[in-house]
Amino acid sequence: MNIVRRLVRVASLAAALGLWQLLTTLDVDLWLRFGQFPTVGEVASAFGDRVGTAPYWQDLVHSLRRILVGFLLAAVLGVTAGTAIARSRWAADLLGPLVEVARPIPAIALVPVAILLLPTNEQGIVFITCAAAFFPVLVSTRHAVRALTPVWEEAVLTMGGGRLRVLFSVVLRGALPGIFGGLSVGIGVGWICVISAEMISGEYGVGYRTWQDYTVVDYPGVFVGMATIGALGWLTSTAVEVLGRRATAWLPRPPERAPSRAARRAVRAAGPVESLPAPAPVPVLDKEPVA
Repeated sequence: MNIVRRLVRVASLAAALGLWQLLTTLDVDLWLRFGQFPTVGEVASAFGDRVGTAPYWQDLVHSLRRILVGFLLAAVLGVTAGTAIARSRWAADLLGPLVEVARPIPAIALVPVAILLLPTNEQGIVFITCAAAFFPVLVSTRHAVRALTPVWEEAVLTMGGGRLRVLFSVVLRGALPGIFGGLSVGIGVGWICVISAEMISGEYGVGYRTWQDYTVVDYPGVFVGMATIGALGWLTSTAVEVLGRRATAWLPRPPERAPSRAARRAVRAAGPVESLPAPAPVPVLDKEPVA
C-alpha cells in the first residue's frame, strides 16, 4: 500500500473524529440528538484512565480467549462438515436438513440452550461464539468444494493418488480461497455474538464491562468499550486475511488497475508515440456500364 492510500485512510478516520467532536461540542439537536453524547476528548480521557487499570486488561484477555476458542472450534467443525456435505451424498442427506433448519436461528437466541446444557457461563459463551461462526464457515466451504473442477481430481487419480491425497492436495487446497472467505465472515459474526453473550450472562469481558458502564450511566466508558471491540475485531479479521493470503500464495494475483510509478516513468521516457502515416487511397477503376 503506497503512502497516498495510507494518508487517505488516516484522513478519513480523522475527519470522522473531527465531525464527532464538532457535533458533540455544539450540542447539535436536530433529528439526531448529540447533546448527551460524550465528546472525543472525554472518551480519550476515559480510555487513558482504563488502560492503566488491571480490570481492563483482564476483560481483554477473557474476551480474546473466548473468541479464539470458539472460532477455532467453528473453523475445524465448519470445514469438516462443509467438506463432508459437498463430497458425500450420505453426509448431505443426514446433515443438510439439520444445517438448513438451524442456520436461520440467531446464535444469541441459543443462550437458554447454553444455560440448560452447559455447567458454566464460560462454556456457554464459547458455545454461542462457536455456533455463530460455524455456519458461515460451513456454507463457504460447501460452495467452494462443490465449485472445484473435476479435472484436478481426475488428474491425481490417473497418476495413482488415493482418496486422502485427493482430499488434502486437491479438494482442501483448491477450496482455500472460499474457506478463508468464510473464516473472515465467521470471525466478525463471532465477535458480535461473544460481546452480546457477555452482556447477557458474562462475568468478565469487554461486553460485560460495556454493559455495566451503561447501567451506571457512564457513557464515556461505553464508548471506550465500543472502541475496544472495534479494535479487537479489526485486528483479528486482519490476522485471518493475512493468514489467508499466505496460505493461498500459490494462486495468481490479479494485476493492479493503476500502472505502477516505474511503468509511468518508462512511458514518459519513451516520448510521444508518432502517428502512423495514413494509408494510400486505393484507385478505383472506372467500369463501363453494362448494356
